[in-house]
Amino acid sequence: MTDFHGVFPYLVSPIDSDGQVRTDVLGRLCDDLIKSGVHGLTPLGSTGEFAYLNRRQRAAIVQATIEAAQGRVPVVAGVASTATVDAVAQAKSYEKLGADGILAVLEAYFPLKDAQIESYFTAIADAVDIPVVIYTNPQFQRSDLTLDVVARLARHPRIKYIKDASTNTGRLLSIMNRCGDDIQVFSASAHIPAAVMLIGGVGWMAGPACIIPKQSVALYDLCKAGRWDDALQLQRKLWRVNEAFARFNLAACIKAGLSIQGYEVGDPVAPQVALSLDDRKVVEAVLRDLG
Repeated sequence: MTDFHGVFPYLVSPIDSDGQVRTDVLGRLCDDLIKSGVHGLTPLGSTGEFAYLNRRQRAAIVQATIEAAQGRVPVVAGVASTATVDAVAQAKSYEKLGADGILAVLEAYFPLKDAQIESYFTAIADAVDIPVVIYTNPQFQRSDLTLDVVARLARHPRIKYIKDASTNTGRLLSIMNRCGDDIQVFSASAHIPAAVMLIGGVGWMAGPACIIPKQSVALYDLCKAGRWDDALQLQRKLWRVNEAFARFNLAACIKAGLSIQGYEVGDPVAPQVALSLDDRKVVEAVLRDLG
């Protein structure tokens, strides 16, 4: 089974005004990220605006990412739906395209009980032969994964990772203590990645790594080397990105940052809007200070 670890940027979804995926822009971004040292790529994460895209657009983004990666790093494709049957169909189609793993997201309109939440993720993992990363983000999900559900899912032979965006690092430690080697933890940008690495995390999956890939990889390398003083010094510097982005729409921020860096990724999908000129200046200032 593929070993996932390190920095996995949550890719943006470059969409033009006609709704077409800008595969050339996405391909260039993926290539540059890989050359910067990232350890994997995640299309259709939160930064990828998965909730705003149709099935054709999602498939095009996953395919373009896989083609750009050319097997150099694993591609973990996001799967999200309110319906189990649809999520399973997505997972199967992305595996057929060549994805190395699935990031499983539960969208819920009506609240769900633990057994229903567990069955959703289990069905996805049962449907594929590649590793599954379960994703939890209580800020945006109507139905969250409890520690009991995570512990039961961790026993599934293909559910070996969790990406937790709860902002609660204590929850991550509880997952590690409860599940042991059954599941590996990726943090989100909402956590402090160096702290998560210190307590036993294997990396982070996050949108900001799209615009600061080299710095993100450097932070990971310092953590792996046990150079915690240097790691925390760099982490304090990089945390400015997270502070800035917490103020604005995530996709709009990352797309603005990439536009500043010369990638024509377009605006976020409506009804989201691009950053104002003043807000864009905030992103420009942070990127300038980070080099």
